Amino acid sequence: MSLTSAIVITTRNRLRNLQETLQVIGRLNPQPDEILICADGCTDGTVEFVSALPNVRLTINKEGRGSIASRDSMIRQTSCDIILSFDDDSHPIETHFVQTVRDLFEKNPRLGIAAFPQFSDEFPDSLTKENFGPSYFMGSYTSSSAALRRSAYMEVGGYDALFYHVYEEPDLALRLTAAGWQVKFETCLHVRHYYSGLQRNEMRVHFFQARNEIWSVIIRCPAPWFIGVGLFRALRQLNYARIRGFSWLVHEPAWWMSCLAGLPACFARRKPLLWKKYRGWMELLRNPITSEQEWKERFGV
Repeated sequence: MSLTSAIVITTRNRLRNLQETLQVIGRLNPQPDEILICADGCTDGTVEFVSALPNVRLTINKEGRGSIASRDSMIRQTSCDIILSFDDDSHPIETHFVQTVRDLFEKNPRLGIAAFPQFSDEFPDSLTKENFGPSYFMGSYTSSSAALRRSAYMEVGGYDALFYHVYEEPDLALRLTAAGWQVKFETCLHVRHYYSGLQRNEMRVHFFQARNEIWSVIIRCPAPWFIGVGLFRALRQLNYARIRGFSWLVHEPAWWMSCLAGLPACFARRKPLLWKKYRGWMELLRNPITSEQEWKERFGV
């Protein structure tokens, strides 16, 4: 029996982007088995628009819960085998996208996540790129252009809602990799990401990225290495703010305070992984690999 698939999209006050994305999704052949949309604190008519659509399951968060909790809720609602994850401003390019994703996961029973190249306005050079090279194993992915095996997602506990927004992808990829699931950049399919500026704030994203990265270290990295890894990453984030300029640098204490406030919750959640696998994942973040045999040897599968 062919694997079933569901598309999940979380959106917040970007109705026009969502409408354009759903128009493209409507041209996919075959169609996914389900489409789930979470309106996360929307006040722009999104709820009314999606409510009128046939064959779309709508979740309404009257108050914004954040992209992470919203995606996690939809993944838990569906029983489909494969989760196709997009943003409200990203969509597949190939009309056969759904079938090819099914084939990828059927052929590789250890594939936990497949991520796909994006033609994105965020990175203008990508818009004219003709070749994304061979596929490879990596330590993270982007939720705006990915497919997840639901059983693997549930096995490792899914997204951690503590993060609220940003850094859920590397944190999940870490746990999947440590559990013997592959996270792979598959270049046989492509996604168009218009990367809307609505509801995006670069400094706010940096705030969550920096804070959540440290929280993930506290929760996942074994002792005594979590101290050094955490300090290194905090200094790296500080240097990033320095490069962006004084206006960024003076706001750094805001995420430091938020990070400290969340430490009790992090230590309560603490489930350290084996150092060998954590270190292997860090190496994979820096240097993705193309050899499946090398991946198996590194992670003991």
